[in-house]
Amino acid sequence: MNQAPFLFESGAASDTGCVRDHNEDSYLVLPDAGVWLVADGMGGHHAGDFASRAIAESAASIGRPVSAPDLHARFMDRILRAHQSIQAQSARLDGATVGATLVALLSFDQHFACIWSGDSRIYLLRQGHYAQVTVDHTEVNELLKTGAISPEQARTWPRRNVITRAIGVHERPMTDERSGTLVDGDTFLLCSDGLTEHIEDGEMAEILMQMSAQKACEALVAMTLARGAKDNVTVVIVRCRDQTAVQAVATHGIAQPQYRPGDMADEWTLGI
Repeated sequence: MNQAPFLFESGAASDTGCVRDHNEDSYLVLPDAGVWLVADGMGGHHAGDFASRAIAESAASIGRPVSAPDLHARFMDRILRAHQSIQAQSARLDGATVGATLVALLSFDQHFACIWSGDSRIYLLRQGHYAQVTVDHTEVNELLKTGAISPEQARTWPRRNVITRAIGVHERPMTDERSGTLVDGDTFLLCSDGLTEHIEDGEMAEILMQMSAQKACEALVAMTLARGAKDNVTVVIVRCRDQTAVQAVATHGIAQPQYRPGDMADEWTLGI
């Protein structure tokens, strides 16, 4: 059983948006197992929604891990099962492209890991600093890495939303991951690209500092809808509190750090 010294406050919200006719996003909030994820499907009816749901439902069967490596192994096994299920659905649809992006947060004891495939994102608010943990698997990012285009060109690149990885699309699941140690007050935000298309990083951070996890999710989705929500939008927020620190706050009223816009960073150092 996971005897983590951290308490988790979780929130989640999802909406079809203002343009799409159905929601291809899925999410999972499973704090007892230390698993949270967002999957953004691609392929339309009977495809994208199937793919994202397959990932969430497969991960939901993970059970209770006994260690951080056990949690990681169980999770990757469930992603492989979902990957195979998605490929079978593609075959039933005469080879149509079926897949889903994935971002997942795993936690056991003081350890955490962020696992992703595609352009859904994970952000981390830690001690006033807010930054993206994941790196988008997109064509435009690949071009930036090779110097083929400039950051200025990337902002308006016509294929900037073309992804290079997704669960179910390639021969095997292709994921990246970053891991680290939790710090009291760490707040993770997982989202589909429907959020980041309309909301700036600084706006997300300010809402995270002002609201509970669930209220922040609802506020971010509402803000996205107010700005036109061209895509489905899904947000999951996880706030981590050290039980000892929670007791200290209750006893001594220790204040928490505030978000400072000047502290924004391009890349988060997780202190592995």
